[in-house]
Amino acid sequence: MSATEGAAGAPDDPAACTLCELPTEGVDVTDDEENRFCCTGCRDVYGALGDADVNADAVRERRRERDGAAGDETDADGDRDVPDGHEAAFLEVDGMHCATCEAFIETVATDADGVSGASASYVTDTVRIDHDPDAVTIDDLTETVSGLGYSAYARDDAFSRRQASNMATARLAAGVLVGMAVMLQYIVLIYPTYFAFPFYDERTLTYLDEAMASTSGTYFFIVIGVLTTIVLFFTGKPILRGAYVSAKTRSPNMDLLVAIAAVSAYLYSTLAVIFVESPSIYYDVTVAIVVIVTVGNHYEDSVKDRATALLSEVTAVQVDDARRLTGDGETESVAVDALEPGDRLLVRAGERVPVDGEAVDGDAAVDESVVTGESLAVRKVAGDPVVGGSVVADGSLTVAVGPDAASSLDRVAELVYDLQSGNHGVQKLADRLATVFVPAVLVIAAVAAGASLALGGAPTDAMLVGLTVLIVSCPCALGLATPLAVAAGIRDALERNVVVFDDTVFERIRDADTVVFDKTGTLTTGEMRPIERQVDDDLLRLAAALESRSAHPVGQAIAAARSAADAAEAGPGEAGDEGATPAVADGGAAAAVGESGDGGDAPAVESFESHARGVSGVVDGVEVVVGHPDLFDERGWTVPDEVREAVAAARDVGRVPVAVGRDGAAEGFVVVGDELREGWEETVTALDESGVEVIVLTGDDERAATVFAEHDAVSSVFAGVPPEGKAEAVGRLKQRGVTVMVGDGTNDAPALAAADLGIALGGGTAMAADAADVAIVDDELGSVATVFELARAAGRRVKGNIGWAFCYNAVAIPLAATGLLNPLFAAVAMGASSLLVVTNSSRALLAEE
Repeated sequence: MSATEGAAGAPDDPAACTLCELPTEGVDVTDDEENRFCCTGCRDVYGALGDADVNADAVRERRRERDGAAGDETDADGDRDVPDGHEAAFLEVDGMHCATCEAFIETVATDADGVSGASASYVTDTVRIDHDPDAVTIDDLTETVSGLGYSAYARDDAFSRRQASNMATARLAAGVLVGMAVMLQYIVLIYPTYFAFPFYDERTLTYLDEAMASTSGTYFFIVIGVLTTIVLFFTGKPILRGAYVSAKTRSPNMDLLVAIAAVSAYLYSTLAVIFVESPSIYYDVTVAIVVIVTVGNHYEDSVKDRATALLSEVTAVQVDDARRLTGDGETESVAVDALEPGDRLLVRAGERVPVDGEAVDGDAAVDESVVTGESLAVRKVAGDPVVGGSVVADGSLTVAVGPDAASSLDRVAELVYDLQSGNHGVQKLADRLATVFVPAVLVIAAVAAGASLALGGAPTDAMLVGLTVLIVSCPCALGLATPLAVAAGIRDALERNVVVFDDTVFERIRDADTVVFDKTGTLTTGEMRPIERQVDDDLLRLAAALESRSAHPVGQAIAAARSAADAAEAGPGEAGDEGATPAVADGGAAAAVGESGDGGDAPAVESFESHARGVSGVVDGVEVVVGHPDLFDERGWTVPDEVREAVAAARDVGRVPVAVGRDGAAEGFVVVGDELREGWEETVTALDESGVEVIVLTGDDERAATVFAEHDAVSSVFAGVPPEGKAEAVGRLKQRGVTVMVGDGTNDAPALAAADLGIALGGGTAMAADAADVAIVDDELGSVATVFELARAAGRRVKGNIGWAFCYNAVAIPLAATGLLNPLFAAVAMGASSLLVVTNSSRALLAEE
């Protein structure tokens, strides 16, 4: 569904959540109007934002008025009426770079048989095509969309993506090399005849003039024309395609202006070679225009490629294969797509649950944070629902595949793709100006040529006047204005460990009205760490040894608490910074305390047992229990009132406390929790003071978000919200103003994609990074402000570049129209203007601040 659908009213299915349309079966959460919800988080979001103005038609109309973008008959967020039996296919399309490309791709796709709708986004290079799978296949759709230089392929097709990149590099290389060959001939042989170069003697100049006027000169011009043809139609193919699409959709853009100037010079020169003796040819103009614009666009792309390479360490989390149990108790590896409802799957410790289902055997702690955002693992036993995409932290489970044989993680991925394909890009400032500028230049060129003829000029002279107007209209400077300024922004961001995926960030983002923060992994570190302990070192050492046998995050944190104590006792000379608490990594706890007592003074774990509320065992001959006070009660152990009260108090503020005891009595406790990220208060306070509303949106329990709810800079906290609910909440907030989402996990990906601007912390998952427009590689929350500073600076740089180009045109076009400039001088002036834009764009953006 779209991010706006739920806002218009209750869903069609009365058993679905009023906000996010997830199933509500077995959940009794309603509001005063008897609306049903899948969780209390969705109810709270609906109660706070249910009255938002989210009329879909009005939203799309406002977007069209603002951006001048064409598109299909969907609403602003890509929602559409899909006929029964039709499926959605998501393709990546290489070559889209403006709003007119979106409109063209949508038109081509919807004209195909069996297609009911399409929505393309050049922001994410994605197109969603709703089609009848019985009438048209994915391969047919790929072939339909591919053409005119666009290349469509599956989103996970790395080979096709690499091919597209290689072709772009080949076009640039051919343009530069062949263009150099053309320009060398001009510099050595043609320009001297125009300017009477002082370093050529009179005899040499006379020889060159005679050679150019001879038959040999004609052959020479033909060779130059052939080389120019390669540059224009091979290197310049994307420009020509953009011009064609612009004309086809009746939306003039910069590609059209650049193509008109390049093709006009090419056609004039070719006709002059055929029909005029000793012609003046301007193939150099064509080569210069095509190569300069291509190099500028390639530079922008290369900077983005270098930026995205910084995120190569993030990993995808979807599961392709599953371990299915056979009738004889053996297991077989099968593709997830081949699973059927009722199949039984074995999922071991450290593995990801392939699909949604129900635990039928086993006892394990399951980490659902990748889907729900909840930082604490949940104990699962037979009869409990299990979420596809979650990770078994310890133990193992036998899971019966649910009725849909689908994964919540896959549904999140599809929601992200859906939001991305509906996220239409804005028309860039230069393209918006081109809608007026291109027709004006064409009219001026035609009037100037007509006036020359009317005043008795020769047809060739009239054509020359019109050509000069087209060349001098500075297509290169205007064509470079946006990509070079954007590339400068991406470059400067990269220097600050901020990766910009989407070049439209610097035009889409304006003054933000609302910034929405995820909690786990964004405002907090996302790692379970010891926060407080009231237990003697000897008992803690025994408990840590016992917990080293557990893969549960809480157990690892307790083992780390002992490691921290050891580090403090060792002192800075032996263990690094005094008092530092080391991060907990797989195997780290076991290494710190030992697993079986081998080596050093590590306690020997003689027995170990995992329970739903903790662990127990014998360590160095001492019976030890670590867990909830209820576990102590079940075993008949004594729990002092002060321990019970401390555990209850810590749990009330969202921490995870566990009692620790030996030989029949609890003696103390350890509190672990998700540590607050350094600088979070300064970040939210600064945003609040700048007039931006700050909201916290989390899948965690409400108690875990208490510290944020109590902060003066945070206006609202919505807790316990599923991924679909997060996307819906962001969709509603967008109707109140520009909304920015900051998150890190897969569960945040739909909201990141739905927001006006998505910012992902670089330590998050690949899906979050894929859905976002910006990633902060070093996880510095303070870098959020840097994104806005760079966006504003890049906007000023674009406007400065375009302002110079138009001032130049205001002087040069009248001179060309009156015949006071010829094409050669126009080309020189055009090059000088382009050089100024390049120089201006090369400066650091934030140096202006």
